[in-house]
Amino acid sequence: MTKCLLCIGYGFSAQALTADLQQQGWDIIGTTRSESRADEMHQAGVKSIIWPGNDLNRALTEASHLLISVAPNSKGDPILKEVDLKNYSFTWVGYLSTTGVYGNHNGAWVDEASSLTPATKRGKLRVEAEAAWSSFDLPLHIFRLAGIYGPGRGPFSKVRNGTARRIIKDDQVFSRIHVDDISQVLEASIMQPRPGAIYNICDDEPAPPQDVIAYAARLLKLPIPPDLPFEIAEMTSMARSFYAENKRVQNNLIKSELGITLKYPNYRVGLNSLLSQKHHS
Repeated sequence: MTKCLLCIGYGFSAQALTADLQQQGWDIIGTTRSESRADEMHQAGVKSIIWPGNDLNRALTEASHLLISVAPNSKGDPILKEVDLKNYSFTWVGYLSTTGVYGNHNGAWVDEASSLTPATKRGKLRVEAEAAWSSFDLPLHIFRLAGIYGPGRGPFSKVRNGTARRIIKDDQVFSRIHVDDISQVLEASIMQPRPGAIYNICDDEPAPPQDVIAYAARLLKLPIPPDLPFEIAEMTSMARSFYAENKRVQNNLIKSELGITLKYPNYRVGLNSLLSQKHHS
């Protein structure tokens, strides 16, 4: 029987996973909001559904596996508002959440058992969505993702065009993850499911954001942008909210349970790879 993955929200992470699964003969269905994106998906061999706007019933019936990467909004999770999940049967369900659910831990290490104390509205909505999905009788796996980078998404373009900023806030660190490592974790979980599992997906080295920008500039042999103190930096409320949370995210579980060896264990390995692939992100 052909395995079929339905990606509700066919974004950056789902696209990376799809490329791996298609080589193994999987059928892939994905939702998107845009007609042009739907055309791109079709060309890549992915069956597309414009959603919201079209019925998901047939796709949900066809799918053996379900990946959710749609963010909740102020009204809750948009899928749970529309779909009665009791009508369908899946072998594996993956929900892409965020390490933002942990909130601020003043730079301390957190793992999957740490308290969820989100400081942002975005993080609180994710905690509620995780709980809502967990309330159903599903083979659910929750993946808490750090900041995602990869081909076409990274610091190089900002360094090149002069818009990169090195915002300095004492002792601030962020965890990151290359999209290819997200893909390999999701695939490993699909191959060895443990319903109820929660996994952090991040690399081994939480780092100050200004260090990442400086390293990217050095790789490009361009001037390192000057320091800009956080207190005087002009930022959107969204950008500022990221700095309200400071933690180091532990990734031991994906290694011990899923047997993962990260392809990009830190940002230096990841950025070098992106540059060598000429994916000038």
